[in-house]
Amino acid sequence: MSDIRSTYTDSLNFYGSHTPLELAETYGTPLYIYNEGILRERCRDLMTLTSHPGFGVNYSVKANANPALLRIIRQEGLVVDAMSPGELFMDELAGFTAGEILYISNNNSPEELQNALAHGLLVSVDSLSQLDALGRLNRGGKVMVRFNPGIGAGHHAKVITAGKETKFGVTPDKMDEVFALLAEHRMTLAGINQHIGSLFMEPDGYLEAAAVLLHLAQSLPGNALEKLEIIDFGGGFGIPYRKYEQQPRLDLAELGRRLHELLSGWARKTGYAGRFLIEPGRYVAAECGVLLGRVHAVKNNGDKRYVGTDLGFNVLVRPAMYDSFHDLEIYRRPGERAPSQEPQLQTVVGNICESGDILAKDRLLPVMREGDVLGVLDAGAYGFVMASNYNQRRLPAEVLIQSNGTARLIRRRETLEDLARGFAGL
Repeated sequence: MSDIRSTYTDSLNFYGSHTPLELAETYGTPLYIYNEGILRERCRDLMTLTSHPGFGVNYSVKANANPALLRIIRQEGLVVDAMSPGELFMDELAGFTAGEILYISNNNSPEELQNALAHGLLVSVDSLSQLDALGRLNRGGKVMVRFNPGIGAGHHAKVITAGKETKFGVTPDKMDEVFALLAEHRMTLAGINQHIGSLFMEPDGYLEAAAVLLHLAQSLPGNALEKLEIIDFGGGFGIPYRKYEQQPRLDLAELGRRLHELLSGWARKTGYAGRFLIEPGRYVAAECGVLLGRVHAVKNNGDKRYVGTDLGFNVLVRPAMYDSFHDLEIYRRPGERAPSQEPQLQTVVGNICESGDILAKDRLLPVMREGDVLGVLDAGAYGFVMASNYNQRRLPAEVLIQSNGTARLIRRRETLEDLARGFAGL
């Protein structure tokens, strides 16, 4: 393979015993590729964050719900959450049991809440309305309540999940109303949780919010703290998306040290002996995934050079939805290297009929041409799970590079017949 731009994946032997060109030829593009070794390494990063008894990692399945990956995550000792009947189905398909799944409710219908209860799950609610609805369905049962600590963090307003400008959580000033509903339905508060947002790269905000939740737990009325089984601090652990700029990683060693001190000191002071959970999704799955696509057309509109690919926002919506940055690699067959040219500003676009279908805007990259294969780095989280059939494009295939370096298809590409499967009367 001509090494146009591939030093990052080369350094990891990301594609195992294959090349990205071989994988693109074999399985077609667009194509999601996942590396098992990297996935396991990220799980272990988090599982060893602190040795405090009862500490665990609750993987947020919304980041990537492929059962083949979920099985690996379960093997590494993580538990999972579910936010819908579909996610619950995938969790169970991967082998997770009721005691290994939390149901993180968000404006769910009574039917969805009843489904979670029927599967034996502890349900987290994030409003008084949902607490009341669950109480009517589960009188005398247990519940988890999501609180809003008033501290938000994230790379974009759309992923900040705490503070005043978000729909999530119960504010602490509603505590009396929470306990009135618990008493009315004779329910036990078995857990409290929060989530401040997505993609934080410094530990301070996360630890500050964790301390706020612990203070809230300690100030619960009556003997409620003694009945708590789970305190879940949420997630948002960031990863460095700017690989070719050597963006520094989140300092997990510092975060782990400070988190361990916080948890251990608080547990000693209060006598709490339940579980502490963190709730990362992106950190677990993002870096194990690369999205492959092909360049099909290049052109200049005025002074702007456009590189047209099959990587529309139907395949990866993050850049269009969140203005997210993903680094790109460029692969080309041996002997097909273009004459040496200085890198140029290029805008990489997809094949969707929308002007916002932009994967990378005004990037200084080696000059691309028709036939090149592109690798979109860090696409393992919020990639395939947010893909759609817009413009009636088919969902891509997914392939796992196993620990022995071989490739295994873990989801086939959709067919045209799949597009019509849900229609009636044809």
